[in-house]
Amino acid sequence: MSHPLFLQHQATLDQALQALRERQYWSPHPEMPSPKSYGESAPADGLTAFEALLQQDFQLDGLPPSQGWVGSERSPYRGALRIRYPRHDADALLNASAAALQSWCQAGPHAWVGVCLEIIQRLNRRSFEIAHAVMHTTGQAFMMAFQAGGPHAQDRALEAVAYAWSEMSAIPAHCRWSKPQGKHEPLVLEKSWKITPRGIGLVIGCSTFPTWNGYPGLFASLATGNSIIVKPHPGAVLPLALTVRIAREVLAEAGFDPNTVLLAANQHGEPLARQLAERQEVKLIDFTGSSAHGEWLESHCRHAQVYAEKAGVNCIVLDSTDDFPGLCRNIALSLALYSGQMCTAPQNIFIPANGIRTPDGMLSYQQTAAGLCAALEALCAEPAKAVELLGAIQNPDVLHRLEAAQQLGQPMLDSQRLIHPAYPEAEVRTPLLRQLTLEDRAIYQQEHFGPIGFLIQAPDSAAALRQVEDTVRRHGALTLSVYSTDPQLQQLAQNVAEHAYVSLALNFTGTVMVNQSAAFSDFHGSGGNPAANASLSDSAFVANRFRVTQTRRFA
Repeated sequence: MSHPLFLQHQATLDQALQALRERQYWSPHPEMPSPKSYGESAPADGLTAFEALLQQDFQLDGLPPSQGWVGSERSPYRGALRIRYPRHDADALLNASAAALQSWCQAGPHAWVGVCLEIIQRLNRRSFEIAHAVMHTTGQAFMMAFQAGGPHAQDRALEAVAYAWSEMSAIPAHCRWSKPQGKHEPLVLEKSWKITPRGIGLVIGCSTFPTWNGYPGLFASLATGNSIIVKPHPGAVLPLALTVRIAREVLAEAGFDPNTVLLAANQHGEPLARQLAERQEVKLIDFTGSSAHGEWLESHCRHAQVYAEKAGVNCIVLDSTDDFPGLCRNIALSLALYSGQMCTAPQNIFIPANGIRTPDGMLSYQQTAAGLCAALEALCAEPAKAVELLGAIQNPDVLHRLEAAQQLGQPMLDSQRLIHPAYPEAEVRTPLLRQLTLEDRAIYQQEHFGPIGFLIQAPDSAAALRQVEDTVRRHGALTLSVYSTDPQLQQLAQNVAEHAYVSLALNFTGTVMVNQSAAFSDFHGSGGNPAANASLSDSAFVANRFRVTQTRRFA
């Protein structure tokens, strides 16, 4: 049976399904923070709404009894947010989630999908408020916080819902099954099938992209009938807390238990994520974070289906180009964007020892490296402009990592601290470049998360690609970028990418960067190397979140 919210949003769902089939550009969520798209008062209203959340207790109606309050978020720009969230232990959360699941799982796919589509639409209306929440918990500059934390994250949510509907709607509700029996009457059975959710889903958020990385798993599980416990990173609770509040409002208005979606907030160092993940009631776990935590979940939570995005080592190989200035600008932007605090950001740049070919002849290794350094210096020359690209360092671990990297290899370009004109206390750092040799595998075959890049001299481009394949197979990667005008080298690069299950970008010299991933078109991760065991998003990401049960009877 259909549901009013499903019918209300069916046109959007149909367009999303078409976009998945064609994989052309499409989005119902305007990515520019323009009053023309969101309303003349939207920017001011969003800022006012965000400011009203500060130094307050974050209220959520209908929760189980709490055990006080928690909250330790600090804005990389303005200091402590002083927002407190209800504290619940694992038992209270799991009991409330299990109780809500009983009615939610009976509602059926039309209701699940309709409710999810309404939640996404309301999230889009609150994009300015969410953008400020993302900015002041992650350190992203406002434009990135608006786009990645708002419309782009909402696109990924809608993408997951569309895949969920595609997989569920492929299963018929019933049929009259007739098997011929020769001269005898046919054997006739009435068969019916029901989509049955797995159970309770746990979403463990990250500190850098809480919505962009959190929404796919949240909505894939919710749209397939599972109840959800959202456990944000303690440093970036607010964006997901707002999401939970909006989801609970929609659920309640639609007549469902709002505890179908719960917030599990904790202080830094408290083991709430593990306590929840270890419980047998949890059947689905979505995680973004370190390899150590992801691998622990995969090995210790066999009772649950775990979808984990972990650390990776993204690489660039330079061979030849017909636009060296464009190459340098694009790589500089990729290194500088959000100070490299992205799972898709490049780290290792392999350059042949004899240099690269250009229309003006060969550029030596030293000239190539100098061009990259000059592009980064030019990009960061004006602090007022640079901070809108670099953002701010999200946590002290990145600063410690940056300091340690200054002792690795040989110097190429030092990292500089820039003063943010609006937030002078913010830690804004330009990218660091160090020079390594091909033998320095112990250094470059591990992720150095942050504004850190390595220029690695290789015997030739083919040797560099062999090293890339070994690195990705051993340690994982989400992106690989190759610059070459040689068709044979391009084919070799494509073969390496396919064998290592990593996304390849060839000759990106324009405004599209290897870091960027478009919903409905680009698959984020392949699930085929250690960086991630799933792809955001594909059919496999949603299909295992439900089961199909059947009933047969003689007609």
